[in-house]
This record gives sequence, structure tokens and C-alpha cells, in this order.
Amino acid sequence: MSELIDNRKHRQETLKGIIRDLHAGVDSEDIKARFGELLDQVGATEIADIEQSLINEGLPVEEVQKLCDVHVAVFKESLDKQKATVDAKATQKDIVAGALDPLKEENKVISRLVKEIQQIMTTISEAETGSDIESLLTEWEDKHKQLLMIDQHYSKKENILFPYLERYGISGPPTVMWGTHDEIRAALKEVSQVFAHVEAKKASPQLSVEIGNLVLPALNSVAEMIYKEENILFPLCLETFTEDEWKEIIVQFKDPLATRYKKKETDTGAGLSSFGLQGLDLDIGTLTPEQINLVLTHLPIDLTFVDEKDEVAYFSLGPERFFERTRAIIGRKVQFCHPPASMGIVERILEDFKSGRKDHADFWINAKGTMLYIRYFAVRDKDGTYKGTLEVTQNITDIQKLTGEKRIYDYAE
Repeated sequence: MSELIDNRKHRQETLKGIIRDLHAGVDSEDIKARFGELLDQVGATEIADIEQSLINEGLPVEEVQKLCDVHVAVFKESLDKQKATVDAKATQKDIVAGALDPLKEENKVISRLVKEIQQIMTTISEAETGSDIESLLTEWEDKHKQLLMIDQHYSKKENILFPYLERYGISGPPTVMWGTHDEIRAALKEVSQVFAHVEAKKASPQLSVEIGNLVLPALNSVAEMIYKEENILFPLCLETFTEDEWKEIIVQFKDPLATRYKKKETDTGAGLSSFGLQGLDLDIGTLTPEQINLVLTHLPIDLTFVDEKDEVAYFSLGPERFFERTRAIIGRKVQFCHPPASMGIVERILEDFKSGRKDHADFWINAKGTMLYIRYFAVRDKDGTYKGTLEVTQNITDIQKLTGEKRIYDYAE
């Protein structure tokens, strides 16, 4: 075994073999018994490397996601030890040591809520059928609503931390984690529906079944995600990112668009000095970079442009945003800007645009009472060469209500 530990190539292949065995159904306790010495020295970065390598070799992301909890269980003891080492190194640099504090503080709140809700579930499950549980249900619903803040917590990881990991070629593990985020979101949404049909605020066998089959598993998934963050994701980020990158991340945690504002001012200044007051000659008319930026940010729509390399090159800063965007997504592959479940569809749209099979794709969704019209357009030059994709999102809730006519001479002050 010591030879495997000293030889990186053999070590990596052995670890990959271990994960393949787990996916083939080999008992995790048997794995730990046979490879205890090796497993005892595996850290977050190495686990990420192994999973990335397996995904690159063709192991489906969905398969990795399905058995992610098993992977963590096998490597748990080593992860606990490695995390302590990484945390000790991080304290050497104040900027790095405190960078993840916002997410860690949120995890403390989430963990507390999970434990409190679990206790309420125990009390409700033990209550006699027909007994009054109105106060317990009220307390549970209040804490559940607080727990839904988890969506914003996950969004910070997806839109800020994950893009930085992808710059280092680490895309597989974040994709797996995002898929689990969506599973948790869906589970918590189902839990939200439970409150709507609890009859007469009384304890019942049916409610106990829902608690056992739906609520408690959802809470366990939330708790397991906290462990994965604290022991895999955060150490991986601490070992990977530079101090300058951490500075950018810290700013974006406070304001996802803050670094963009700073960059925008610099870029605009450079553009004006380069083109002077004459601005840019367009197909029709001339606009300065400042005017172009003002026009784009005043449109009643969201714009996102993805270049021919599938990298996000621009998004508008309009009066309201329908989908979260952060400075970190500039230069990010657009496939990774979407949940794993929709990555295949995004890839298909891009292929249809590049091949010329289609020029646009339209979708519409109801987002919490707001009807959004989402359109993708293939952008081509005068020779028909594909140059990118433009995403246009518009709130059409009020437009759908229009009837009759209102002409310009009907305008009233």
C-alpha cells in the first residue's frame, strides 16, 4: 500500500478504481477495510480531481451525483483531518481566512434551522392522532420559510465560486453539486405544499408518513450539503484560488455586480479616449460607448451575449434582473451557467444555431406570478458566419393583459 501512496499515478488510478467499485455496488465498509491507509490521506482537491477525471472519461454526471453521498462517506475521516490542515494554512492570510465567512455564517443559520425543524417533526410524529398541533405547525411553517433562504446561499456558490473553479478546469464536481442543489430546492418546494393540506391542524397518520418520507429526507440532504461544503468545496477553493481572486470573490459576496461597476467605468473611460467625441460608427448612426451602455441598460429587457466560443461576453444591467448574474460569469462557458438538468438542451440549441438548422428558440415560464418570455437568437455576420447567441428575457405579464388600442394621441400627462 505504501508504494501506491508514494506513486501519484498508481495512487490516482487506485482511487479511481475505488470509486468505480462503489458505483458497481461494492460495499463501502469493505472498501475502507482494504484501502484504509490510502483513504486516510485523501483531501478535497484529490477527490475533485478524481471525479473530474472520471467524468472526462465518460462517467455520467448524473451517476456521480447519485452516489456522491457514498463517496463522501468513504473519505469522511480523511476529509475531517485534511480540513483542519487547510483551515490552519488559511489563517496565515487574513484575506483568505475570512473570505468564506459569509457562507459559513449562513451554514450556521441553516444548520440551526434544520435541527429545530427536526425537533418539531419529532414532536408532531409522537403526538396522538387528532390532537391539536396548530402551534407546532405555525412554528414549523415559520422556520421552513426561513430555511428557503438556502436558495440564495446555493446561488452564491453557483454564480460566484463555481465560475472560478471552472477557470482551473474543475467543472465536474461543481456540476454534481449544482444538481444536488436543485434536488434540495425541489424537495423543499414539496415540503411547502404540505402546509396547504394539513386538515384541521390536527395530528394524523398521513402527516407522520409525509414527515418520514419527505420532510426528514429533505432536511438530511440539507445537512449533508453543509458537510460537503465545509469539508470538500471550501477546502478545495482555499487550495485553488489566488489571493487576488479571493479579493474579487469577497466583493461579489457583498455585491455580485460591484466589480463590474468598477470595470465598466474603466472600460468606458478607455473607450471614450480611444474614439473621442465621434464615438463608434454603426451601420446606422454614431454612438459613444457611454451612449451604447445607457441604451442597453435602459431597455425593458435583459440581454446576455455568448460569443462563438460559448463564453459569456456581456450581460446588461437593466432596471430589474429576472435571472441572477454576477461579474464572475464573464468568460464562463454558458453550459455551466445552467443547472445540470438543462445543460443538454443548452448544448442542443447552440449546435442548432452553429449548424444553421435554427435561428431562434423561444420559451416562456411563470416565475412566481411573473410571466417571462425568454428568446435565444443566433447572431451571424453579413456572410452568415455564426458569431454567438443573444439571450433576451422580457417580463410580458402586463403585455398579456393588453386589449383594444391606445394610440399616441391618447397620451395624457
